[in-house]
Amino acid sequence: MKKKKTYPSLLTVEELAEYLGLRKQTIYNWLHTKKLKGLKIGKVWRFEKKVIDEWLEAMRK
Repeated sequence: MKKKKTYPSLLTVEELAEYLGLRKQTIYNWLHTKKLKGLKIGKVWRFEKKVIDEWLEAMRK
């Protein structure tokens, strides 16, 4: 039996904005100023939830 590859939980810009309680434009602004890192797949941005949670934790310190 083949093992299925698992991928980390990826959030869209919309999902990340909702998760953080921000507007989508803020997410795009942060990407542009490199305050936030994401993965660009084709023309769309995706964000690993684990990385976002680690980033948030680092911001709290």
